[in-house]
Amino acid sequence: MPVSTSSNKPTVKQQREAQRAAKVAALKKKQATEKRNRLIGIILGATAGVAVLALIVVLVVTNPAKTPTTGEDPVASGDRDSIEIEGLETWPGLTATHVEGTVDYEMTPPAGGDHNAVWLNCGVYNVPQPNENAVHALEHGAVWVTYNADEVDAAGLETLRAALPSTYIILSPYEGLDAPVVASAWGAQVKLDGPDDERLEAFLQKYWKSPSAPEPGALCTGALTGEGKVG
Repeated sequence: MPVSTSSNKPTVKQQREAQRAAKVAALKKKQATEKRNRLIGIILGATAGVAVLALIVVLVVTNPAKTPTTGEDPVASGDRDSIEIEGLETWPGLTATHVEGTVDYEMTPPAGGDHNAVWLNCGVYNVPQPNENAVHALEHGAVWVTYNADEVDAAGLETLRAALPSTYIILSPYEGLDAPVVASAWGAQVKLDGPDDERLEAFLQKYWKSPSAPEPGALCTGALTGEGKVG
């Protein structure tokens, strides 16, 4: 009686199932590798982002940027009233009535008095500005720095712009000045020898946003933007 023997060779079905299992295993391995690589990339990216942010913070803190047209806000080293400025002129008791039309001021440039109901927006101008609107800005605590365009060149103008704070300042040329630069606040004025006159810093410390102005802290924006505003 013949003995039947079975072959150890897998069937076609078994071969296909083995191939399918191998493909599934390879696909899962590939997906796991890609997932791991994505996770590593995210971690490295986040770490780099934090490092860049930290560097930016350090740079900003250690090197605060100045605006192209202004310097830092003036800070008085002591009481404002104790600051003495050679050549300073003052006019106490000025009226502050809102009027229409032009005003005949007793000083040039005007350093207070009756004025237009609309203030001049603070900023840097390259043409002369109306007295009556600029005086209203002085009422709010601004300082108006005017210069003789025939005596202050481009380099001098940059020196002026770099010395002034970013707010509550008007810088503009003024016709007929008898000094290269004049700094005016409400009821106070000093004629300066030039853009680098050290008395400008003292004047700003004493009068910039001064509480002695009629309306200190009132807006210096949101009203009239004069012709030729460049900053």
